[in-house]
Amino acid sequence: MKTRLLFGIFGVVLLVASSIIPTHKINAADQIKWRIQTALPNASMYMDIIKSFGANVDAMSGGRLKTEVLPVGAVVGFFDVQDAVDKGIVEGGFTWPHFFSGKRPAAYLFADQPSVGGMDQFTFLAWYYEGDGEKLYKDFLENDLKSDIVGFINLMSGGQPLGWFKKPIKNLDDFRKMKYRSPPGITGELFNNMGVTTVSLPGGELVPSAQRGVIDAAEWINPGEDIRLGMHQVWKHYYLQGMHQASDLGTIIINGKFWRSLSPDLQKIIEVASKASVSDSIAVNIKRNGEAINTLKEKHGVTIHDTPADLYPAFAASSAKVMREYSAKDAFFKKVADSQKAFAKQTVPYWTKLLGLYHSIGKAATSK
Repeated sequence: MKTRLLFGIFGVVLLVASSIIPTHKINAADQIKWRIQTALPNASMYMDIIKSFGANVDAMSGGRLKTEVLPVGAVVGFFDVQDAVDKGIVEGGFTWPHFFSGKRPAAYLFADQPSVGGMDQFTFLAWYYEGDGEKLYKDFLENDLKSDIVGFINLMSGGQPLGWFKKPIKNLDDFRKMKYRSPPGITGELFNNMGVTTVSLPGGELVPSAQRGVIDAAEWINPGEDIRLGMHQVWKHYYLQGMHQASDLGTIIINGKFWRSLSPDLQKIIEVASKASVSDSIAVNIKRNGEAINTLKEKHGVTIHDTPADLYPAFAASSAKVMREYSAKDAFFKKVADSQKAFAKQTVPYWTKLLGLYHSIGKAATSK
């Protein structure tokens, strides 16, 4: 019900914004052109969403704002999107906020956080729009990161699986024997605290690295993305329940100077198109990930495993340690974490109780 309401809200907002489209034709000379350098390969299913975002911006602006969406590497590399936008090398980018965590730790809490207070991606989204999230993200970009960037959430890709393994793992000790590809920054620290050796690699390097034996296991994004990357070609054991990315929200980031050059109505169009893309990503994730799981099992001989139970308390302890240590030494990190904890206290009991009903219904339906 809540998801249908969310779709409805985004639809109404998009319809209202569409009413401002000019009816006259725009000359090419009058167009404002901007490029969005993504951290995604062309094969990614999320490129479809970013391209749809660009098309929505173009349509709602009546052609005044022309968007070019570029794959990773077109201008800069996977880890360089944020700096390129900040410096104005490209006008816009698509990436995940936690990639900033190597510079400022609070970045981790705006996308890749480990279920603070029991939040999943939907309660996280509620915190962002209805709690302090949007305001704190703006504060983070301007004052904590000290960048000239404006950012909007436009994609949900959580919760993410633990990932792919060359052989099954029965417990945490088995996991510790493997070299594991994890996201960069604080996420890698979480696994390191659990005694897991990690390495950070771009998506395009995962399969070649696995084939050479450089890594024994890896996570990427989710079934729909992983199958496109070809992870099943080298590994046949997939653990669907991850803990490290209970929410994983991608963002459109925009160079501040370029943003300030836009008229207020064009700025609002970008903001509304970003919200519409969130709705798109929810639908895409549910449909395409479900299809991918069936294909992996039925056509590629992949075994879907439950994550070993002893990983959960180990991860919870690691997460608590990270949150405690960073909150003690970074005031802004603590400010964001405290906001999330307070919001979770008010919303998680209701939401998890509701999800429990759907889990029971789904379990009963699939067991027949």
